[in-house]
Amino acid sequence: MTKTSRLRSRAALGVAVATALAVTSACSTGNEPTPSAGGATSAGNAKCVVGMTQINQTAAFFTQMNEGAQQAAKDAGCELTIANANNDSSKQNSDIENFVTQGVTGLIVVAIDVNGVLPAVKAARDKGIKVVAIDAKLEDGSVETFVGVDNEKAGAQAAQWMIDKGLASGKSYGVVDAKNSFIQNQREDSFRKAIDAAGAKYTQSVSGDNVQEKAATAAQNLVTAQPGLDFIYTTGEPATVGAVSAIGADAKTKIIGWDLTKEVISGIDSGSVTAVVQQDPKTEGVEAVKELKSILGGAAPKGFIDVPITIVTKENVEPYRAIFP
Repeated sequence: MTKTSRLRSRAALGVAVATALAVTSACSTGNEPTPSAGGATSAGNAKCVVGMTQINQTAAFFTQMNEGAQQAAKDAGCELTIANANNDSSKQNSDIENFVTQGVTGLIVVAIDVNGVLPAVKAARDKGIKVVAIDAKLEDGSVETFVGVDNEKAGAQAAQWMIDKGLASGKSYGVVDAKNSFIQNQREDSFRKAIDAAGAKYTQSVSGDNVQEKAATAAQNLVTAQPGLDFIYTTGEPATVGAVSAIGADAKTKIIGWDLTKEVISGIDSGSVTAVVQQDPKTEGVEAVKELKSILGGAAPKGFIDVPITIVTKENVEPYRAIFP
């Protein structure tokens, strides 16, 4: 072989090697990390892009839940988008459908209607999307994990607290609730069952539809129609805030309800609020994102993550003032 022939052979070999390397680089094995804004993955970690459908953005309970989820997403390297259903269950279903179209890998559902949301949730899971529910428990098997309070049990706990304090037997009461909220119906039913069995006298329930202004009007209508009530049981933040605005500090009627706010703490200070069932919405948001991150990484779902309640009174309200300045 001449010197010229040897040079031509080496050049051809170099081209062949370069071509082979280029082909190998272009072919994905499926194991390479895929970058994503806010949800970039590394080897061994699944892409974490989470859509969260929230009931509304006005109640402090929900905004604190959002804050927890946002912080957890930042810490976990997940991309999080929150959609506000604004108390509209049909919009909530549309929000879930939009998240599926956008290609999220995880979904957090704070359900308005626990039955009405199921078709949209099922459609999401059929696409391989992992779903965690917060606050409102969905049908068994419909999601990977539920994060929150056992609302039925907590309603009974609130009643038992009153029974133990001697505030039930012979006392008359009414309820400010939200008939459009499954979990608030649970809180009411279990509370009434226990308190009535202890000798309390139920009068009527009025619905504020989980909207503070409506709840305030409903509470005012209740105390106008039933001026001699010993207490009002309120099943959620808007109802409790509404009742505080409707009842003066010197009124005979007292409030036993759910969810602290600045206004409700003022009610505790003035004596119009006797006790409040306080959840930990921020922790619920944190735990939901952490659970999705874990599931997307291959861990088995926990099924239920219990976030305990605290019954807040004058005796233990002080630490909560910093949360509701």
